[in-house]
Amino acid sequence: MDEKVSTEITQKDGVAVITFKAACISNVEGIAAVSHQIKEFIDENHPSSLIFDFEGVKFFSSGVLGLLLDIRAKLETYNGKVVISAINPRLHQVFKLTNLDTIFKFFPNKESAVKATSID
Repeated sequence: MDEKVSTEITQKDGVAVITFKAACISNVEGIAAVSHQIKEFIDENHPSSLIFDFEGVKFFSSGVLGLLLDIRAKLETYNGKVVISAINPRLHQVFKLTNLDTIFKFFPNKESAVKATSID
């Protein structure tokens, strides 16, 4: 019962927002396709900050953690940042358990993430 993994990418003033459009992100092929799409976007646009908006996401597989780390490494090559917004408390626990909460910044919603990364 995998939902189709899809995203919406918007950008303003060097800040890109990637919004997941599925409540469950676990399809391996879908995660790979989204990863490819995001990397192409980064190569073409070089955003200074990239926000992953998890509003509405209820579950994700470990492949999403790999995606986030991969994209973070890609942006670090030119001092770009990756932040996370609107993640539900249960999913935030995954970041705590894996110590990934120490390398990503978290914001309660997309608007606060955009505001914080725009002034950084």
